[in-house]
Amino acid sequence: MSLSRPALPTLSPAPPGASPSSAPPASRRRRDMVAVNIGNAIEWFDWNIYAIFAPFFAAQFFNNRDPLSALLATLAVFGVGFLMRPIGGWLFGKIADVRGRRFSLTLAILLAAVGSLIIAVSPTFGQVGVVASAILLCARLLQGLSHGGETGSAFTYLAEVAPAGKRGLWASTPWLGVAVGTMAATGLGVLLTTVFSDEQMASFGWRIPFVAGALLGLYGLFIRFRMAESHVFERSVEAAAADDVVVARPSVWRTLWSEKRAVLHISALSMSGVVVFYTWFIFAPSYAVAVHGMDAQHSLVAGLLAQGVFLCLIPVMGRLADRWGRKPLVFVFTLGFAVLAFPLEWMLGSGPVSLFASMAIASVLLAAACAPLGAIFTELVPTRVRATVVGFTYGGSAAVFGGSAPYLNTWLSSQGMHWMFVVALIVACLVTAVVTLRMPETRTVELT
Repeated sequence: MSLSRPALPTLSPAPPGASPSSAPPASRRRRDMVAVNIGNAIEWFDWNIYAIFAPFFAAQFFNNRDPLSALLATLAVFGVGFLMRPIGGWLFGKIADVRGRRFSLTLAILLAAVGSLIIAVSPTFGQVGVVASAILLCARLLQGLSHGGETGSAFTYLAEVAPAGKRGLWASTPWLGVAVGTMAATGLGVLLTTVFSDEQMASFGWRIPFVAGALLGLYGLFIRFRMAESHVFERSVEAAAADDVVVARPSVWRTLWSEKRAVLHISALSMSGVVVFYTWFIFAPSYAVAVHGMDAQHSLVAGLLAQGVFLCLIPVMGRLADRWGRKPLVFVFTLGFAVLAFPLEWMLGSGPVSLFASMAIASVLLAAACAPLGAIFTELVPTRVRATVVGFTYGGSAAVFGGSAPYLNTWLSSQGMHWMFVVALIVACLVTAVVTLRMPETRTVELT
């Protein structure tokens, strides 16, 4: 009996994104891709309704004597939820690498639904005092755990089941789920703010999206139970069994150290994108309300339309990633945003048209950043530890850079120093550009 480590991904003369001959029929793979992304959309709906509806329920869970302080406290809990994402990425990544991608994805959506249900039925600060804040925190930590597990497993699964030459396109599709889930949350915000007054939203209306998230989670659970396992994962397991190989399961730190180059690349590629994503794609409508005094309904409509731009461009950028390579699209984002960061801030004013224009331009650049990431991440890491490394590293980047973005943005604006946040964003983009320049193109890597 021997102890061996699977080979690292290597360049292959096979077609880009080539799949093994044991791949299931194309119709089955397309169905499973849809199942993953429907579930992903539900996960992102659960995750983002918190940020979108924060202005309405902030005072329900914290002392409402100072509305800005209550909002900042709510956003702090939003950020704390991110701290669980690397833990979720590690935990669910280990599950995906041991038990399979399908099992991990199914368990992740279950926990997300439970977190939404807890928030939906939670008592308020006025009813139980600080206990309400603690319940909200626990629910958000649970959602952070599941959300961290979702991302790494989804990227990994879809890259592994992609047809030959279409890995960039297929691995970009989780961002369609991101967009659809976010747009559904934003659209529900538009609907509820139209139907209910501000007083009604603060009283009970904010609970409705969390109830919806819990119910949608049950549907996501059903469709993921019916998915097939990744054939790349199954081939890896079968190969180890056939060769009578004992597959070592090192600690997370040893795993990360053994793949340190991939960890550094994934971290650097993620850092600027997650800041832009949570600043411009998720939090911008709430920021426009809290800082610029924009009407809540108008800001949500503008945000919804801008998110539609991102949704339409993701498959286009994913296909370009297969034709041009991964690196050119990353450069479009990093250099473009470094130039336009301040002009976009100047465009963002108190009117919905200016909010839409600035968010739409940011969404074009963001689509170029996001589309190739799933393919790059999976092409950097071998099958045996792929979900663990991708989930933990991307979750950690999201926690450090994405989770803090809404809070820092709001706080610096309240201090009259918003320009510092923009400068930090530009620096992050430039760091990503430098790392991308030094990174090899991975388009022709065969998954092993």
